[in-house]
Amino acid sequence: MKIVIIGAGIGGLATALSLGRAGFEDVTVIERASELRPLGVGINLLPHAVRELTELGLADRVAAIAAAPGRLAYFNRFGQPVWSEPRGLDAGYRWPQLSVHRGEFQLLLVEAVRERFGADAIRLGWRATGVEHGVEVAEGGAEGAGGAVRRVERVRFADAAGDELVLDADVVVAADGIHSAIRAQANPGEGAPPWNRLVLWRGTAVVPTYLDGRTMIMAGDAEQKFVAYPLAAGATGEAAPEGFARVNFIAERRAPEGVDETADWNHAVDPAPIVELFADWRFDWLDVPGVIAAADEILEYPMVDRDPLASWTVGRTTLLGDAAHALYPNGSNGASQAILDARTLAFHLAGAAGEAADDTAIDAALAAYEADRRPATTKLSDMTRQLGPERVMQLAHERAPQGFADIHDVIPEAELRQIADSYKVAAGFHPELLNQRSSLTPQVHA
Repeated sequence: MKIVIIGAGIGGLATALSLGRAGFEDVTVIERASELRPLGVGINLLPHAVRELTELGLADRVAAIAAAPGRLAYFNRFGQPVWSEPRGLDAGYRWPQLSVHRGEFQLLLVEAVRERFGADAIRLGWRATGVEHGVEVAEGGAEGAGGAVRRVERVRFADAAGDELVLDADVVVAADGIHSAIRAQANPGEGAPPWNRLVLWRGTAVVPTYLDGRTMIMAGDAEQKFVAYPLAAGATGEAAPEGFARVNFIAERRAPEGVDETADWNHAVDPAPIVELFADWRFDWLDVPGVIAAADEILEYPMVDRDPLASWTVGRTTLLGDAAHALYPNGSNGASQAILDARTLAFHLAGAAGEAADDTAIDAALAAYEADRRPATTKLSDMTRQLGPERVMQLAHERAPQGFADIHDVIPEAELRQIADSYKVAAGFHPELLNQRSSLTPQVHA
């Protein structure tokens, strides 16, 4: 079975590695960028994603470039504690939660794909322009040659010079991101991703260690928020001085009316206006404006997502990751869900593998993948639009906008716990359910 993956982001690369683990050999990844560099800032890999990376044999390599937070704590905009819970191994999972630099993690996956499939497995500089579904070709590969025929997906790409690349495949996986060309082809009236009027500023900084040094914090409410968590030294190659830590942060603020969405999220901005927005956020345990001011660089972009689709699959081309279900970052779950997509797709395609790619079996595998993942991510999309687990901060703001003496005077502990647990169940990483869930690694028969 020949499989073409569009996009060498986390979802596409994880798909290639998952297919390799399932025994597939003819896998090609096509990426529009002409060069892969360690761009971006930090992301979180939650325990359900780390489980899948472990089963792919990558756990030690990822852990070597990551930090492992042991706690997640929510606060209001005055720095008062709302909810706190252990994370990763400290919460009873069999796998840690890992915070990692996105670009470094991507390059780690690139290296692993090339080790598994060869140096030419990832082809750079080709932008997908469309797919033709169910093209009939002769078994030997020549179109219209008579005799036995099979149906293929025909993908077309263009490079910067205007040259065209045409590839035939039994399955096409479109992991080409929130602006997916393949999604747009199947949904021509969808338009741009909708903006919720929140602007995010992301960066990394070396700052004095806060709390226990292993805590991911979120402070604020639906109008303004600040997130920070520790990163490993790998992003710069230099360890932080004694008493300091390198952290990833996200500062967030709702834009005033009349401000247009920016189209380029990868845009460096002056930190001074953002520092001013958070000038009063000086807690006794963290100096928020000081963290922002210490940033190496700050990137600005709008918070956008995609409306859920009624179907991900056309012919034998299916969507994956942000192309299928771009989510708001509430819950820190986007990369983890793409990895779950990859593993689930490979698991089901393994059942359709054989000496010849049987159309009926492939169709059934793609339907099973979508049945497993589309309803789950549709529910997650709805939850993240309602703030996901971060809803605890908004409730604290609504019920006690000027602060409180004790959060349990404002929100009962049972209500806080229910919000946290319901999101874990929906996202697939409730500790009891995850620890007991069966493996997504299929048995590979020789």
